[in-house]
Amino acid sequence: MRLNVENMHCQHCVRAITAALQALDPNASVQVDLSKGEVRAEGNFSAEAAIRALAEEDYPARLLDD
Repeated sequence: MRLNVENMHCQHCVRAITAALQALDPNASVQVDLSKGEVRAEGNFSAEAAIRALAEEDYPARLLDD
């Protein structure tokens, strides 16, 4: 899935986002593009669960069409 994520600015953000999504699925693949404000993630979780997990970390997100 591809998500637009707000409030991402640095490597701390990358680590926090990766950790939040890998808490849902430890084997999840997470790629963060700070310049685009996008996250690509694949794992055993729904888009709704990913958005909720990111919101809990103060990173509002919305699903983008691929």
